[in-house]
Amino acid sequence: MSHQEHRDVSPKAVSFAVLVISDSRTEATDESGAYIKSALTGGGHTVADYALLKNDAGAIEATIRELSRRDDVQVIFTSGGTGASHRDVTVETVTPMLDKKLDGFGELFRSLSYDEIGTAAMMSRAVAGVINSRIVLSIPGSLGAAKLAVEKIVLPEVGHMVREATR
Repeated sequence: MSHQEHRDVSPKAVSFAVLVISDSRTEATDESGAYIKSALTGGGHTVADYALLKNDAGAIEATIRELSRRDDVQVIFTSGGTGASHRDVTVETVTPMLDKKLDGFGELFRSLSYDEIGTAAMMSRAVAGVINSRIVLSIPGSLGAAKLAVEKIVLPEVGHMVREATR
């Protein structure tokens, strides 16, 4: 099967959990999470869960493990905590949990970021993979990163990703 044939038989709508990881954001100031939720539902998908978490590895891991066992969650989408600061622990927490790593996600995200922001793209530690047949996507917390990831990667490919992770 070609990649297009795979897409054609993939689910058109999937269910997400959106986790925003930040020590400073509140639901009222969370532009990235609000955008992600709106864009996903506008794309025909559902958001089964949304949470704001602090940069705390234990809380992040526990939440992702719980979400990866839920029947109503096919994709766990994290925003934030991927920078180079000592407080940024998302990548270090998520990566060891992955059953399979999808290196192309981070590579593509950084390539597309470079087109938008230049060499600062090298600071992105976006990562993705599969945990318990659930897709996990982790991106930087900026609104620009959210728009880039959702519009150029997630919406065009998420059904295909879910299909492959659940086969």
